[in-house]
Amino acid sequence: MAASERVGAQEVTTFPLRFSLAFQIFLCHTAGVPSPWRYRGRPISAEDIIFIRQFIAERPGLSRRRLSRKLCEAWQWKQANGALRDMVCRGLLLMLHRAGEIELPPVRYTPPNPLAKREPPAPMLVDTTPLHGSLSQLQPVEFQPVRHTPEEPLFNSLVEHHHYLGYEQPVGEHLKYVVWAQGRPIACLAWSSAPRHLGSRDRFIGWSAEARRRNLRFLAYNTRFLILPWIEVPHLASHLLGRMAKRVSQDWERLYQHPLYFLETFVDPERFRGTCYRAANWILLGRTTGRGKDDNTNRVNRSIKQVLGYPLTPRFRELLQEI
Repeated sequence: MAASERVGAQEVTTFPLRFSLAFQIFLCHTAGVPSPWRYRGRPISAEDIIFIRQFIAERPGLSRRRLSRKLCEAWQWKQANGALRDMVCRGLLLMLHRAGEIELPPVRYTPPNPLAKREPPAPMLVDTTPLHGSLSQLQPVEFQPVRHTPEEPLFNSLVEHHHYLGYEQPVGEHLKYVVWAQGRPIACLAWSSAPRHLGSRDRFIGWSAEARRRNLRFLAYNTRFLILPWIEVPHLASHLLGRMAKRVSQDWERLYQHPLYFLETFVDPERFRGTCYRAANWILLGRTTGRGKDDNTNRVNRSIKQVLGYPLTPRFRELLQEI
């Protein structure tokens, strides 16, 4: 099997792993007069700012963290699974504080950033004996979700040491799988929240900006796909993608209380052909611009990727276009 089919690697344009403050925040102007603030899709009016000022003034003893959580409760600002949108609210308060619109209490504690000082996953001993044969001889093939399990370090290590992009710790909604056969790991797959803006995908779905803001959570992005290099089984990659498409929405809903309607990924044509995706009935949607999400030069600064998608239901457009 060709390397592109074996590895099936994808690259995330910084994977929605990290969002700069500049990307999250924008202030529109009309005829020189500032319009209301917007933060992560939420409009912030002058009345909201007055409310936040009074809210802070009435709670002089609370830390920034506690203020954020209390404000989420007051606004009923929650994620789809019911959790408070605490981190988003903290970013909003910090934005308004830096703009001089509100005054937050002094910072009491700056926790260490575990991602900034993260040690790469250590190598783990696995059986690297070459495994050849047909797909039928390999069966049964079993998928194991490993997030928050003792096997998660195994996933991290295999991806770090055998995937050309290495391992990056995802944030937000995500799933990790180790695939097993004959008592040994043979592959790893990772899924994460989809990028906020992706032109070819958005045109294919045909949704409005408001529908995209509301329904982006129903998309998942295949950020890593690794078949271990000593596994040589024809058609294994497309078989795993097909099996994955049948279960990922159910696993996602079990963890995050909402299903998935559409899957997507990037393939770098300078490295891979994406044959396994096409064999699994993924659709070529278009190409990236090669500029990245924070570009302000309109110049290509990275390799242009193919964008592929996979609808999980025939009604995906109807469901994703709903407001």
